[in-house]
Amino acid sequence: MKKSSLFVVVGALLLSACSTTSASNTASPSSASTFPVTISNNNSSVVISTAPKAIISLSPTATEMLFAINAGSQVVAVDNQSNFPANVPASDLSGFTPNLEAIVAKKPDLVVVSNDIDNIVASLTKANVPVLVEPAATTLDDTYAQTKELGQATGHVSEASTLVASMQTEIKKAKDSVKSVNGLSVYHELDNTMYTVTSSTFVGSIYKEFGLSNIADASPDAASGYPQLSAEYIVKANPSLIFLADSKCCSVDAASLSKRAGFASLTAISSGNVFTLDDDVASRWGPRTPLLYQSIAEAINKASSK
Repeated sequence: MKKSSLFVVVGALLLSACSTTSASNTASPSSASTFPVTISNNNSSVVISTAPKAIISLSPTATEMLFAINAGSQVVAVDNQSNFPANVPASDLSGFTPNLEAIVAKKPDLVVVSNDIDNIVASLTKANVPVLVEPAATTLDDTYAQTKELGQATGHVSEASTLVASMQTEIKKAKDSVKSVNGLSVYHELDNTMYTVTSSTFVGSIYKEFGLSNIADASPDAASGYPQLSAEYIVKANPSLIFLADSKCCSVDAASLSKRAGFASLTAISSGNVFTLDDDVASRWGPRTPLLYQSIAEAINKASSK
């Protein structure tokens, strides 16, 4: 695996986790369906005078949200990590190293970011470009709030509400499909250097919702939310289930996993309970989150039936 790919996989999560911006942003109730819209975001009031027609998204999750609420036709450019849906207006813009000149050159009337890196929010605001910061969610409520906020910012209030309701229905359906976890424990792998997530993170909280015991919660660096485990630690913890969110980035699968020192004896491997997730779905907190719930539910039911 290339180092650059590793930084994308782990770095994005760590940067978002370290963001000090609240994800629970609110919009002015009086401007829910008309413009101008005033939104309380990033400890400031963002005024969007008219329905934006030239949106730039520097966040893969925000990109997915915008297209899912039918605001895709208003998006003129997305960052180089936004790859879903397939028809996104790709560009070489970066959310990790935002370039003010390159962004302004595209004449946006709204920019969405996940982190205020290199003081990009103040710089764009000075250039009279409204900016919304939508940081990594820590709860589903954060995801729903961001979806509705983008709906208000783009003039797609009803579509955003419909999407949230649909997500809630699908997630409940997935959770209700699981009858028992039978004391199962879990290891979620972010990349092939064994970075993982604890229950305090967005993804980790999903496993906790299902009642799974996360082996990372007792690790030495658990407080970070994204500890790097050793092979010895994982072998000793002996998880019942292993979820791989590094099949795309790092070509990890059950076969390659079993070749690591001591891993062949792991319960998850010997019992066939290694499950591959879509890297992107497992690292974003957007409209495809119900698919992650469904994948986890199916895996639990498969393991419990053995």
